[in-house]
Amino acid sequence: MNKVRRKNLQAIIDQLEELKGSLEDLQSEEEEYRDNMPENLQGSERYELADAACDNLCDAVSNLEEVISSIEAAIE
Repeated sequence: MNKVRRKNLQAIIDQLEELKGSLEDLQSEEEEYRDNMPENLQGSERYELADAACDNLCDAVSNLEEVISSIEAAIE
């Protein structure tokens, strides 16, 4: 792989890292929201939706980590 493509791929990695950070922030906010729900709402539809959102955001972060890792392997 030539230097220009490596540089372009590194720029993509940098953008993905920034997006991953944003997703992690949102995941933390959603987890805090879910964890601070009053006991009478735990088990409610609202709680279940927040819990599902946390799981999906966790999956999204993991998937981005895999994408970043794959691109880094391509650069080597």
